[in-house]
Amino acid sequence: MNTLMIRNTTDQWRDHLLPEKASKDTSSRLSLFVEWVDERGDHLHTPDLAAYRDYLMSDERVNRYGKPSPLSPSSAAAHIHTIRGQYRKLLKSNTVRDLLYAQTPLEADPATRKALVDEYITRLENTLDPDAVTVAVPTVQDDEDAKHLRLTQSQAATLVRTALNHPANTPLMRLRDAAMIALMLSTGIREAELIALNVDDLRQTYGGKLALRVRHGKGDKKRLVVYGDMSDCLVLVEKWLMSASIEDGAVFRGFYRGSKSVRSSRLTLRAVNKVLDRYPISIRGDLRTVNPHDLRRTYAYLWDAIGGDLIALQQNLGHADLKTTLHYIGRKDGDKRAAKRLFDIDMSAMPDVLL
Repeated sequence: MNTLMIRNTTDQWRDHLLPEKASKDTSSRLSLFVEWVDERGDHLHTPDLAAYRDYLMSDERVNRYGKPSPLSPSSAAAHIHTIRGQYRKLLKSNTVRDLLYAQTPLEADPATRKALVDEYITRLENTLDPDAVTVAVPTVQDDEDAKHLRLTQSQAATLVRTALNHPANTPLMRLRDAAMIALMLSTGIREAELIALNVDDLRQTYGGKLALRVRHGKGDKKRLVVYGDMSDCLVLVEKWLMSASIEDGAVFRGFYRGSKSVRSSRLTLRAVNKVLDRYPISIRGDLRTVNPHDLRRTYAYLWDAIGGDLIALQQNLGHADLKTTLHYIGRKDGDKRAAKRLFDIDMSAMPDVLL
């Protein structure tokens, strides 16, 4: 379409493309796209998603230090998916349709103006078609062990003990951090579920058994996680609550800067990750930090290692599909897939090489 027919409305499109209430990832991806369009001097109402895809995976994309930082195919695909989704929302908006009408030639008759808007929307929908802008994402049959950490029983105990004994932290901070880590390892909850916990969620019952209530899990699904033999994690949690004088509301909170005083507000997702970053442990000879999802995978891995019921594990984790739960446990067929002696390699014929 002749872009003169639909005049440049970049500023107005920018307002619609950057919603106020959006997740951090969504806002970041859309903001980066808008910046790229501005730098090219293009128009947001005629997006070139193919060119943006190529940019994301090229050395033209640089990090904050000015070094090339191309995205992986899967990350680029996620960016394009987010942008495509936001444009599709706009196409269903009467506000945007009114905006398009306002940008058609006012001297044209109503039928012509409608035809221009309809033609524009059709062309934009064609641009947004997944088949028009594809990103080849390689499938993965196997992940190496180092990619996703699953702690052993000994390593899990060491992580909690490291937090409890950390010399650089105040006793109150040590209690909070150890309680957080122990609760995640003992229940497999996500970090978002951890920071959403209230005091009255800690001691619920399910089938007469002590359980943790997750009020808003993934997909806004409520569930109960039965503690079983891991209810001793509550000793740490309740010691933290008593020491911090917390009787209701958020369980895990931050501290005022330079002070031992506890905030009334909840921890953020970023704060949970920063807590774990403080406690690296030795794994196969390397000093590694764990993330909250590593603790969730560890819960699944250790549950399976002691022969726990997989359906019960699936329910505790809040997975809709058992296949997802099995992915958290990890592959256990390394011994089966290890080749037996297939043939002998004659090492005596190997030459000496002098450098």
